[in-house]
This record gives sequence, C-alpha cells and structure tokens, in this order.
Amino acid sequence: MTTKVETCTLLDNVFEVAVKMKEYDVGAIPIVNGDLLAGMITDRDIVIRGVAEKHPGSSKVEQVMSDELVTIGAEAPIEEAASLMSRHQIRRLPVVDGQKLVGIVSLGDLAVRDKLDHQTNLAIEKISQHEISSNKPC
Repeated sequence: MTTKVETCTLLDNVFEVAVKMKEYDVGAIPIVNGDLLAGMITDRDIVIRGVAEKHPGSSKVEQVMSDELVTIGAEAPIEEAASLMSRHQIRRLPVVDGQKLVGIVSLGDLAVRDKLDHQTNLAIEKISQHEISSNKPC
C-alpha cells in the first residue's frame, strides 16, 4: 500500500489534475473534501468524460470524477484487496479509515509481494486480461 498519496480537491479543475498526474507519473488521483475521500479521477475519466464529452480543461473535477467508489478498510488483509480489485476490475483501490483516505493499493503493490497466494495471482491475471482485451482499434 502506498501511504503518501497525492490528492486533488473538489475545487480543482481537470487541467490541474492532468498536470499533477504528469508531474507524479500516476494514472489516478483521489479527490478529497477536507480529509474525506470524495471521488477518484483517472486518466481514462479525463479522456472519456472530459475530452470526449467536450468538457474544457477548466471544468471542475466533480464533472468527470468517479464518485461511486470501491474502497477497503486499513486493517483488511491484502487478499481481500486483491479479491475486490478482481471482482470490480479496478487497478487502484483506495484504503480508508472511516471515510478518511489513508492510502492506495495498486495492482503493482499486489504484483511485488514476496509471497503471492493463489487468489492474489488470479486477481492480477484477471485484471490484466481485462485490460488487454478491452483495447479496441479506433
């Protein structure tokens, strides 16, 4: 789990989020309202809900972020995180204490564990296959 997570706020605009994604070389940024997790915005959200739906870069992040999130508690085992990520086909899972963001588990976090159990291996494989199979030509 990554505990030093770069975030944006509901007041930020899409351009500011995209700049932060580039600066930190990340594909997703949690959106917070104070200390509380309010949503998540991915590079895909910016392309699909931002550019393709003709929202300008000055649009507020609320217009393009995902606000129906799958999260996991800070004390949950990594196997549960892998299961949730597999079931919901997500590559990043916000870790919360109540509604307060305390970290993120990524597909990369699962892949670098010393001892991957069978369930975790299956989760990584399933998520990776979904990513590959969803690439369609323009």
